[in-house]
Amino acid sequence: MDEFVIRQIDKTLEGYDLSNVERSYIYDLIDNEINGYGPITDLLENESITEIMVNGPNEVYIEMDGKVIKEDSVSFIDDEHIIRTIQRMIQPFGRTIDAANPMVDARLEDGSRLNAIIPPLSLKGPILTIRKFKDELANIDDFLRMGTLTPQMARFLEACVHAKLNMIICGGTGSGKTTLLNVLSSFVDESERIITIEDAAELRLKQSHVISLETRLVNYEGEGEITIRDLVRNSLRMRPDRIIVGEVRGKEAFDMLQAMNTGHSGSMSTMHANSPVDALNRLEAMVLMAGMEIPVRAIRQYIEKAIDVIIQVERFSDGRRRVVSICEIDGFEGDDIRIKEIFAYRQTGILSNGEVVGEFVLNDFVPAVYEKIKAHGFDTLKDIFE
Repeated sequence: MDEFVIRQIDKTLEGYDLSNVERSYIYDLIDNEINGYGPITDLLENESITEIMVNGPNEVYIEMDGKVIKEDSVSFIDDEHIIRTIQRMIQPFGRTIDAANPMVDARLEDGSRLNAIIPPLSLKGPILTIRKFKDELANIDDFLRMGTLTPQMARFLEACVHAKLNMIICGGTGSGKTTLLNVLSSFVDESERIITIEDAAELRLKQSHVISLETRLVNYEGEGEITIRDLVRNSLRMRPDRIIVGEVRGKEAFDMLQAMNTGHSGSMSTMHANSPVDALNRLEAMVLMAGMEIPVRAIRQYIEKAIDVIIQVERFSDGRRRVVSICEIDGFEGDDIRIKEIFAYRQTGILSNGEVVGEFVLNDFVPAVYEKIKAHGFDTLKDIFE
């Protein structure tokens, strides 16, 4: 902290009988206000914290090790103090938040995702949510150690990536969809040209031939917006070997499916859905949102031809995340797309300490995608399916 500021603080504190610890604490508080992000500065620097949620001046929550806890040691003076902190965080990116622009979504310099919403949209007052960007990337060994999936499931998914099968990862908010997508993307061969498309860049691929595209919001004049759909369409002209969409949630679903059906095999994406069946229903609705006058049966045929595997992830009550289902798309049953579950996780109970217990299950059949995997020369799963 600047010596001049320290002298001014000392001058203000004259007459107060403060210990060195108390004086140092005041220095830190003021330094955080001047050079940091106020009361949440230390939370942002704590690498074990994955999410910060400010619901009010005295309501600050954090997520650590998958569990959300109230952080009573952190508080703001009032609502205006929260808004000033938000402004300081988004100002370097040319963004602002006020009554005319009461909602903002931004990516901080370290890659963390910030979302803020204030009155009149938020009735309670200003709300700030920060999903922190981890310096260390998770890998498949981390998933195995944490019990997210089994070695058999890991080998199967790696083979699916190598065989260039099209995959959708679905789950709820905070279930680990993007983390899993990042891990699966790491299996892509170094020689392939990969194009990633996201609203806010979270994927970090280590391959050398990666092109990262990011959407753009409208400017103050209400112009200049570049959507996921715009970027998916443009990516088709960029000679991609694979297209990876961070999350599909609207009209871009049609263009993504079109890419999957026109030679861009091995494409991957995530979406919000509570089950594989729900994912298919949502994809169908998204295609209809694109304004294409296509019969429902034709849309389903389009989806069935495009997608090979659906992976469902879930965050359980104890904070742990697991792959709860890996399914293949295998033709039709009447007018409905047939889904066959290859791997599953079955919850069997909850221990007295709150830990969720269960077991992973391999269903007793040889999936059709196994033949596709073998056809690409990856005959490494005999011990699982034969």
